[in-house]
Amino acid sequence: MIGQLISHYKILDKLGEGGMGVVYRAEDIKLKRTVALKFLPRGLEAHEPERARFLQEAQAAAALNHPNICTIHDIAGEGDPKGAGQQFIVMEYVDGKTLRQVVPVQKMQTAIDYAIQIGEALQEAHSKGIVHRDIKTDNIMVNTKNQVKVMDFGLAKLKGSLKLTKTSSTVGTLAYMAPEQIQGGEVDARSDIFSFGIVLYEMLTGILAVQRRARSGDGVFDRE
Repeated sequence: MIGQLISHYKILDKLGEGGMGVVYRAEDIKLKRTVALKFLPRGLEAHEPERARFLQEAQAAAALNHPNICTIHDIAGEGDPKGAGQQFIVMEYVDGKTLRQVVPVQKMQTAIDYAIQIGEALQEAHSKGIVHRDIKTDNIMVNTKNQVKVMDFGLAKLKGSLKLTKTSSTVGTLAYMAPEQIQGGEVDARSDIFSFGIVLYEMLTGILAVQRRARSGDGVFDRE
């Protein structure tokens, strides 16, 4: 993939890979800017539920215009001969590190600044009826200007959208999930806020709250 030209994007290098996609840094040769391209993981391109979720990710993030949310420029490749049939999301390239890479945050004021920015990003999403459902330190970037960018709306729940997971399924990352999410129940903005609390704890301590509970022997935690 490195060095290939897909549509009008030249692939420069691979940034990362996860269950929801593979991300590359690329040059937009038309607009002369650096962007990030996200593709479905190999083998999932033909799976209709995954393609629908991929499209929903683009729609969720594209509906939001906020300095602390990664900007989506386009979704391309579908039906485009130059895209060779590979559907991909074109998004803002964030030059920085994931929050996971910088925890624990050494200065309290810096942690507070990050928390405020994450909170404002979530407030924007929730005001548009969008629940992220996978808030974690791996899905939050900090750029070279110390600006937070919330990423990866691949599991986002959009108000009025089709349900893309079975009722009994659980989506998200277990260590950050709210109890109702773990149980496969309905989620709303409060579920994201619960996950945000786990992120805040990790920012300050460098460990996950569930690890702390396991060490102290308190067992599974819950909330009122």
